[in-house]
Amino acid sequence: MRILTLIHEYPPVGGGGGRVAEDLCTGLAKRGHEVRVLTAGWGDLPEHREALGVHVHRLKSLRRESFRADLRAMVGYVWASFWEGLRTIRTWKPDVIHVHFAVPAGASAWALSVLTGTPYLLTAHLGDVPGGTPEKTGKWFGWVLPFSRLIWRRARRVAAVSEFTRGLALKHYPVPVTVIPNGVDLEELDPGDLEINNPPRIVFAGRFMEQKNPLGLVRILSQITDLPWKCALIGDGPLRAAVEAEIARLGLTERITLPGWLAPPQVLGWFGRSDVLLLPSFSEGLPVVGVQGMAMGLALALSRAGGNVELVEEGVNGFCHDPRDETGFAEKLRALIRDPQHLLEVRKASRESARRFDLESVVESYAKILEDVRQSA
Repeated sequence: MRILTLIHEYPPVGGGGGRVAEDLCTGLAKRGHEVRVLTAGWGDLPEHREALGVHVHRLKSLRRESFRADLRAMVGYVWASFWEGLRTIRTWKPDVIHVHFAVPAGASAWALSVLTGTPYLLTAHLGDVPGGTPEKTGKWFGWVLPFSRLIWRRARRVAAVSEFTRGLALKHYPVPVTVIPNGVDLEELDPGDLEINNPPRIVFAGRFMEQKNPLGLVRILSQITDLPWKCALIGDGPLRAAVEAEIARLGLTERITLPGWLAPPQVLGWFGRSDVLLLPSFSEGLPVVGVQGMAMGLALALSRAGGNVELVEEGVNGFCHDPRDETGFAEKLRALIRDPQHLLEVRKASRESARRFDLESVVESYAKILEDVRQSA
């Protein structure tokens, strides 16, 4: 089967959605499918790259930051991917299109399908669903929503990364939606024998944006300074300066490290040296770093937002809490890290829980649904 993947960000550009797409493309290629990706270029990344059987074509784009695509960059991607997609369909003749994110890439998939008849599978990640990340998309979803309904209706099949994302989508789009969670390679992320660091190490990975609540994270940590711990906040974004200022104001400069925006293997390196994954986000679909953290045996300290609750068995592999209740969040984190033996048990349980998100099973589910889409043409 020939699969054309459309996505506006793909590693090392972008966040979790791109990593999901990369894992799926690689897994499908290993199964013998031909996979091509049309994504946005950035910086000095090569225009064409062949890796693990996947051909990645980076298009000229208006993207200005590796970690974020603004409205201009999204519109630029739709324009570029439509014309290159049209050429690719005419010369390569893919059987199906797999589009990640209804907005922006869905617009290109819809237009290509209308003109060429090529069917597409849509995977929704949350930010492309109205109300999923209102702090990011609320201002422009009002005028995008009428057109986005066409994108969802024309899709031969729709998948969502979590039950939360599915439920939110069904409020706006009356189409069948199948839940296929984000997966991880359990063998690749095997942490080996687990041991608790002294002092315990806490890690965060994500964009420094309101959605991810990095400022709240710093304030939560400031309430448990009586305990020994170290923390790494991995990422970058528009709140970077504010995060640095908050760390300094609260006297946490010696406790918190800011490694910056890192490539996925480097992020996993930090995970391998940590004990707790701390994500007090205001909204999430099904965070890739959450699943990766589970696979690497990290205890989960997550907000009660979106798909986060689908990762946590409360009191077993971690906890979820309201991110706006920073004092309550801090007390739960305190209880998690103050007892090394308890923390070790929670870490082992987290690794065991990750088996639900085995990448092989996820790729198998996508292979079947893509075949259904191909046969529906």
